[in-house]
Amino acid sequence: MASSTSVVLAALFANGAIAILKFGGFLLTGSPAMLSETYHSISDTGNQVFLLIGIKYGAQDANRTHPFGHGKAQFFYSFLVSVILFGIAGWESARHGYEALQEGGVHRAAGDVTLLGATFDPVYVNYVVLIGAIVFETYALKKANDGLSRQMDEHGWETYREAFRKTSDVTTLTAFTEDSIALAGAGIALAGVYLTRVTGNGLYDAAAALLIGFLLMGFAIALAWENKRLLLGESLPAPAESELRDIIADGDGVREIVDFRTVYFGPEELLVVADVRFDPGLDTGEIDDRITEIEAALTAHSSQVQRVYVEPE
Repeated sequence: MASSTSVVLAALFANGAIAILKFGGFLLTGSPAMLSETYHSISDTGNQVFLLIGIKYGAQDANRTHPFGHGKAQFFYSFLVSVILFGIAGWESARHGYEALQEGGVHRAAGDVTLLGATFDPVYVNYVVLIGAIVFETYALKKANDGLSRQMDEHGWETYREAFRKTSDVTTLTAFTEDSIALAGAGIALAGVYLTRVTGNGLYDAAAALLIGFLLMGFAIALAWENKRLLLGESLPAPAESELRDIIADGDGVREIVDFRTVYFGPEELLVVADVRFDPGLDTGEIDDRITEIEAALTAHSSQVQRVYVEPE
């Protein structure tokens, strides 16, 4: 937990600094793409704040009002990220880009800037900020990809699409998607700013701003949809659930599985509930021993299994 918190804190300060630099570039050049990227980095910064809240709140111990703990807090705060931050930031970015296109892509031209005795075209500020953002986001994406790849190897998921649909680790999911969109957004902004600079046509810059807005809104919809399934109490995917069911069915003294259910109550935290009919020749003590063996087998099979309730019929 301490490691996750330190990573999120580092990303928080980095994204905050990048947002300030991007906004400075916008003030110097009036670039619509730089303003969209400012919205983007602000949403990334807010995302880290919500992730920190989710991690802290989700780490609280179970109590009477929350008997299974507070793990779903991360699902909730990740949902807020998608709706409030990326939805609003995406809409504002797209609106600003659209208005710039309607105006023919015209944006305020800035004269040369003098700093520490050196005079330069302020567009180079945009280049430096965006290239720096690309470098940072590439590193962050690699770290997020490493985490997602470990989950894919552990669960046997073959594609990123499958991992996106099946993972319950919304922190890694959000980080991976956020970093992918951030890298794409910075690249689009850099292309738009550069093309406008060399051609003198502001439509490229405005179109880049509009496209960045669409990317953010698309991310908001996708992330909200994935968190919805977890907030509503999704079960383990059918193939993995069948493996757990088979473990119970193969248990010593088990005659029949009357009912079997699984549900996520937190990131990588799975609840398994089963109604089992045991051999009628077993006494109460023997049934208790069989249940203990089943619980141990389930938790040994998957680290996601955190709670097991086996009810003898």
